[in-house]
Amino acid sequence: MKKNLLLFLAAGLTFSTVQSQEMKDAMRYAQSELQGTARFTSMSGAFGALGGDLSSININPAGSAVFNNNQFAATMGSYDVDNDSKYFGGSTSSGQNNFDINQAGGVFVFKTRDPDNDLRKISFSINYENTNNYDNSLFSAGVNPIHSIDEYFLSYANTNDVSLGLITNNNYADLDNGPQQAYLGYWGFVINPVSDTDTNTLYTSNVRSGGNYYHENSTYSSGHNGKLIFNSAIQIKDFLYIGLNLNSHFTDYVQNSTFYESNNNSLDSNYEVSSLNFSNNLHTYGSGFSFQAGAIAKLTNEIRLGFAYESPTWYNLKDEFSQRLSTVITNNANSMPKVVDPLTTNYYAPYDLQTPGSLTGSFSYVFGKTGLISVDYKYKDYSQTQFGPENDPYFRGLNNAMHNALGSSNEIRAGAEYRIQNLKLRGGYRFEGSPYNDSVTIGDLNSFSGGLGYSFGVIKLDFSYVHTHSTSQEQFFSQGFTERARINTYKNNFTMTFTFEM
Repeated sequence: MKKNLLLFLAAGLTFSTVQSQEMKDAMRYAQSELQGTARFTSMSGAFGALGGDLSSININPAGSAVFNNNQFAATMGSYDVDNDSKYFGGSTSSGQNNFDINQAGGVFVFKTRDPDNDLRKISFSINYENTNNYDNSLFSAGVNPIHSIDEYFLSYANTNDVSLGLITNNNYADLDNGPQQAYLGYWGFVINPVSDTDTNTLYTSNVRSGGNYYHENSTYSSGHNGKLIFNSAIQIKDFLYIGLNLNSHFTDYVQNSTFYESNNNSLDSNYEVSSLNFSNNLHTYGSGFSFQAGAIAKLTNEIRLGFAYESPTWYNLKDEFSQRLSTVITNNANSMPKVVDPLTTNYYAPYDLQTPGSLTGSFSYVFGKTGLISVDYKYKDYSQTQFGPENDPYFRGLNNAMHNALGSSNEIRAGAEYRIQNLKLRGGYRFEGSPYNDSVTIGDLNSFSGGLGYSFGVIKLDFSYVHTHSTSQEQFFSQGFTERARINTYKNNFTMTFTFEM
């Protein structure tokens, strides 16, 4: 046996230029949720040809010129997420809920007094919205009949040509991400060298054979992705509205995951792994920039058309990553615990992420002061997602993989509003197609919404409820051991908006 002591590596920090990003990291920022004012969310965000709502500016910048008066609004909400997981016959449920202020902003409207001036109105607005709420928890459990996590560590040990026996404790911080994974498996006894020489570069499993491995995977995440919008728009005559957004993005994401494996396979005189806990902690933070341009045409008093372009979002991100592995090795006489805790945080070099832009076309029909219906169509090509710098060999391979795995997505939003004096009743539906070509890794999304609003004059209160269902497959690890759990996600969001008009 190559070692028989409880192992703690020296504490420290390491700054690395070697990346460990994955496709799912890109998708975390490429997709956005339905967030915003209660009026906006109750109609499923179908506001591209309507405007006149602070969150509508996030769809079509021309919407701010539809306002007739200055307006200020703030939105708070309760967010509930439930995840049902299936993994090799095991069914589990987990969830998360929180309360947050997800929108705040105002618009200032300046009207032209000259009736002969084609420029009738100019508006300026500032609005902040959460585009993603990352508070979530996933738990999957089941008995895998064949595969063990040893395949994960072996995939790194046998492809990096590293002599793990020659590496001392103090060298861990100098290793690239791949050799670090192999090193954890080596010192945790999950893998063994095929020979006893220190220069060995081939490794084999030290997990008890026989299959039927019991697995648990727990993932807890928190954080947000926010968007601060600086908007300006104009109204030309009585039928054309044109607007522009400059957007500043802020993101902060924390994920803590733990994978557990155990087995009751037969024992002999050799010490082999009977159970293990593998913990991974990720913190990603950074900022980004995007812009939007749009127009609304009021063809008649009833019919309005809208068109908007949203540029890619250019992020600059930083990752902090740490890991810990504990194992129990047994034979037919004894059992010994092993702990590999580097007490080291990897600070990766800053990197770029470009998420795809989109095109939105909109139609609305207004029934005077009685009500309205509105429909938005959005096109987004996720295969254009890419990491940078592009000359980095790792990112080049990852970008090619994303280009092949991801495709275009079509999104439909439909909403309606009916007015009874000062009371407004609203409802909506949203469909978003899968961004993956296989339509399985992340599946289609369906959402229903409803709400009401009441005007007290200069003060308005709006309420909304949104129910969303989506499917996905959660892959526990990126290579080697690539088993997945099937996830059904249900979100129930309640929001309230306070609006003051002057």
